[in-house]
Amino acid sequence: MSDNGADLTEELVTWAGVTVQPHRFGGIEFQLNGNEIGHLHDQHLFDLLMSKRESIRWIEEGKARPHHMYPDSGWVSIYLNTKQDVAHAIEIARSKYDQMKLRRM
Repeated sequence: MSDNGADLTEELVTWAGVTVQPHRFGGIEFQLNGNEIGHLHDQHLFDLLMSKRESIRWIEEGKARPHHMYPDSGWVSIYLNTKQDVAHAIEIARSKYDQMKLRRM
């Protein structure tokens, strides 16, 4: 059985400037220039913060769920149960990463 969290990590660390740090609530955090892209809990739960509008979009598309603890926030959660879940996590993380890079320009 493949480790979906490891598959996500392997992809994200190939992106220019992405670093991995311990997350303050456990797990690991992916950062770009010291700012969080998202964080991974126990290799199976990936959380990202974005605008409320964007979070609603990803949830409506079925690619993310409301955050497991703060469902009315801009946070979303992706449970990495399947390869498709990993693909969705990568797509959403890439969207956030690209936006973060644009803001730095």
